[in-house]
Amino acid sequence: MREVENKYEKSKKLSEENFKRLIGVKRKTFEAMVAELRTAYEDKHKRGGRKPKLSMENQLMLALEYWRQYLTFAELGFNYEVSESAAHAITVWVENTLIKCGRFSLPGKKALLEDSDLQIVLLDVMESPVERPKKSKKPTIQAKRKSTQ
Repeated sequence: MREVENKYEKSKKLSEENFKRLIGVKRKTFEAMVAELRTAYEDKHKRGGRKPKLSMENQLMLALEYWRQYLTFAELGFNYEVSESAAHAITVWVENTLIKCGRFSLPGKKALLEDSDLQIVLLDVMESPVERPKKSKKPTIQAKRKSTQ
């Protein structure tokens, strides 16, 4: 848990630009997400319950890491000192909670098509041949062994 707590503490010391580069969202967005998660957690645990092993910040960082880097839940569990199933449960809960609040959704396809400032870039990609080693007429090691037997 000490290493995990250091991860969030280290992120506090980052500049705005480096925070966005490493975490994946701006600091204000991260703080708004954490506030939304705290509210949802408090609503879910009004009557009590076990305290989470990870802070809300680290739960969000775990989910963001999964979405950005697509690490396995085993790797995330190891990095955050929780089980693989706990890493999965945290990611699912964070994702569902943020989707449910509606503040962090991306615009849909129709909204993007209606935007007049949108510029479309087309890429023409063609197949390129794969370079393969040329066949040589020199006998291979296996061919030499067969001929000597």
